[in-house]
Amino acid sequence: MTPHHLSILARAPAPDVKAFVNDILPFIGPVDMLKSQTGIVMLPAKDSAKEVKFHLGEILMAEATVCLRISKVEGYGACLGRDLQHATAIAILDAALRAEVSIEPIQTFIEEQRQQLAQFDAKLARDVESTRVSMETF
Repeated sequence: MTPHHLSILARAPAPDVKAFVNDILPFIGPVDMLKSQTGIVMLPAKDSAKEVKFHLGEILMAEATVCLRISKVEGYGACLGRDLQHATAIAILDAALRAEVSIEPIQTFIEEQRQQLAQFDAKLARDVESTRVSMETF
């Protein structure tokens, strides 16, 4: 398992995650759905000046828990929004990694997604930095 595989899969494009799970599902075997729901959670943030933690607001999340029928290993997935299929796909991949089923293709997929997200984050940081304005106050 990668240290942050759930975070990577939650941020990865939902169509990519769902398509990958559809392709790999025959190798994983039957999956039982234990829980699938949406809900609202508080979004934590930190004040940049005083380092004080506070709740920025509420966000909608989808979450799912599945169990691989053969190995009885559970997996969990959650993502922003209400896409229960995305959350379920994440949970299936989490369970497969925990059960050590189809590890290599799953880890390769996660690493590819991590690299794409890193490129996206770097571009976003450059775009934001280009809008910085320097002002002097008296």
